[in-house]
Amino acid sequence: NGTKNKVSPRVLLSLLVPAHTTRSPDCGGILTPSGLRYLAEVSKPHAESVLRRDLMDSPAPSPTSPSSRNHITSVKVDKFSLTLVPDTGMRLSIEVDLGITSAPSSTKEMRLSILADLHVDMNPEGNLELVTSDCKPTLEEVQSTEETDSPSVTSLFFLFFIPQICLEVSKLLLFPNERLMSLAAPFPITPNCQVQYLPLAAPMYSEQGIIISLQTTFQVAGAVIPLPVSPVPFSMPEPASSSPSHLILAFSEHFYTSLFSALEESGALNVSLLSSLTTATLAERITQMGSLFQEDLPVVLQAVTRSSPHVVLEEDKAIVQLFLTAQIGAGSSPFQSFLSVNVDVTARLQLRAPGGHVPLTARKGEPNWAGEAQINKVLRQGVFLPHITSFTYTDVNITIHKVRKTFKLLPAVLDLREAREQR
Repeated sequence: NGTKNKVSPRVLLSLLVPAHTTRSPDCGGILTPSGLRYLAEVSKPHAESVLRRDLMDSPAPSPTSPSSRNHITSVKVDKFSLTLVPDTGMRLSIEVDLGITSAPSSTKEMRLSILADLHVDMNPEGNLELVTSDCKPTLEEVQSTEETDSPSVTSLFFLFFIPQICLEVSKLLLFPNERLMSLAAPFPITPNCQVQYLPLAAPMYSEQGIIISLQTTFQVAGAVIPLPVSPVPFSMPEPASSSPSHLILAFSEHFYTSLFSALEESGALNVSLLSSLTTATLAERITQMGSLFQEDLPVVLQAVTRSSPHVVLEEDKAIVQLFLTAQIGAGSSPFQSFLSVNVDVTARLQLRAPGGHVPLTARKGEPNWAGEAQINKVLRQGVFLPHITSFTYTDVNITIHKVRKTFKLLPAVLDLREAREQR
């Protein structure tokens, strides 16, 4: 029965993990059936525009003379739907009303129906591609004023137009392969630090939606920085059956630790604070200062990371641990340190999602710890969520859970207003 064959997204995602120990997912996503319906809704006017361009700009075949210029005068997409086929892919169903005229005054109304099976595959270059595995078109005459008994337009229509439509049926969706490839494009975090989400395998299909696993890589100054593989396998959350979300993204604890490690590598977590004190004022209290510095220099506090940061996700709470070495010294070039101490900072990590990126803030409480403002200036730039060109997010909600290990669950609603403006 149906319940017996159900496979959870957590199990499906674990099947996507390849044998290579250096490649392991640390985040992933589920495009839900609701999201698939939304994609069909916004693809319908796009499909009509594509079909009008392809069909109305070309002469329709004539039963008596294929070279004569009959014309398709109207194209209207009446129905456009996308449904999940578990373990296989997606099924695209389209019904199109066509109007055809030929000299001198005969007209035909035709109904073109297309049933196509689609799935997303991974090509040898590691990019995702939308592939058509089957396409079944039918064409029927709805109404005609033509009085001739000559061969039907239907057979010639199949000869001229249908093969091309089926060959390129995937372009009727709003995310062609060019946009799917943009998923792996690098997104900036800081001027010299970038994040990249790389698909590990082709998506899996279940009743819960289309499930994809991603591995994050971070680049500093254009070079990929080596990061340890998470010792705990990443697992997707179980989506709530009543969730209206179009897309659910999940980020592991390892993802956030890697993010802070990349920021550390880029130097973004290093802090330099200018004190109101000078070496002369310090010498009034500490006599040894006078022999260390012959001239009056400003006192500077510098904090540098001495080991990689660590992020811990608990239920409804995220904690970041920074391991710093604080140095007090004078001058800037060169900096002369006269006191050094190790400082460990544990701060609450706050996450927001105003759109396609997630700004972060680290709060230790009152009073603020030295360097908090500088580090938060970097964190507030945020990290971009995985997305493809011209897609953005609205109505984003963030929840932090701990299941087995940990993950961040981020249901989001896709909004294609930007895509419509760019066409």
